[in-house]
Amino acid sequence: MSVSTSSDPRQAARAIDALKRGWTICIDEHLCVRAVETWHGDDGVEKMIISAGRAATLNITNQKAAADTDLPICISTGEVLNPQSAIAIADPVLDLEYPMKGPFVAHELQKPQSAQAAMELARLAGILPALVVVDTDKDAQMVSSADVKAYQDSDNLRIASRAKLPITAHQDAQIIAFRSDADGSEHVALIVGRPDETAPLTRLHSECLTGDVLGSLKCDCGPQLHHALDQMAQNWGVLLYLRQEGRAIGLINKLRAYALQDQGFDTVDANVRLGFAVDARDFSIAAKMLKLLRLDKVALMTNNPEKVAGLETQGIKVVERVPIQMQPNAHNEKYLDTKRDRTGHQL
Repeated sequence: MSVSTSSDPRQAARAIDALKRGWTICIDEHLCVRAVETWHGDDGVEKMIISAGRAATLNITNQKAAADTDLPICISTGEVLNPQSAIAIADPVLDLEYPMKGPFVAHELQKPQSAQAAMELARLAGILPALVVVDTDKDAQMVSSADVKAYQDSDNLRIASRAKLPITAHQDAQIIAFRSDADGSEHVALIVGRPDETAPLTRLHSECLTGDVLGSLKCDCGPQLHHALDQMAQNWGVLLYLRQEGRAIGLINKLRAYALQDQGFDTVDANVRLGFAVDARDFSIAAKMLKLLRLDKVALMTNNPEKVAGLETQGIKVVERVPIQMQPNAHNEKYLDTKRDRTGHQL
């Protein structure tokens, strides 16, 4: 992605920290907001910004200002909002507990791209994409839309450290840690076996605490991870472990998606109802990691064609897509069906 030379990713980092703490940020010097999830003040507000997906759930899209758009929506209820009423509007998990909401009035946003940048900052902070509109104050953190783009630029990634790491699958393995100069996030590559001239069997594996560490049966992440390592051990391979929990919506929002699944929604609808994209991951990070490892071709172990496209658009040749087949269980069978039927996974 191209980034303005006047952008400063450090401003975005400061804005993310401010949102997590419930402080005010101002985007593009005109839109001042706080995150609904961390807003605990006594001062009421009149307007808030929600996602298009949340607006659809709340039946606001029949209004002109909210119709036919994927951009954030500014709304009011005619009453002063407080932290409790705002979170009830923002969090779909609470819809059964607080079913009566509205009526809502949608308002035109002067610069919707600023609101979009603010919502992206909320996602990067791992909090709900919902904001209350506030007056500016002298301590507000200033940030621009260009700063947000710069923060996510994969060119900021660097190799930070490397070491030998014997693992169960293969004693000859090496771990390499990457860190972004902009956001401080840390990703890991594991090289299994001894590299040769062939394209390595490669897996892009997004971090999954519940599946990889706790053994969750709701997904197939843990079994896929260990199966991939076993397959790599037969020759050589590269595992990229990406810090993109919950398809890049963060751990807490992933748990909210789980709660919505418990209410009967599938994983796609859960993400959309929360206000996120179906899949918010950026595979340019994986491509940059491979380039830093001096790899330009891979045999990609995946059922997801988006991963193939994500690498190839960044200049990494995928010489083969290697399917990864796992036996479903009673807890993840519907999840796997959704991946096949709604997100194009080739199971």
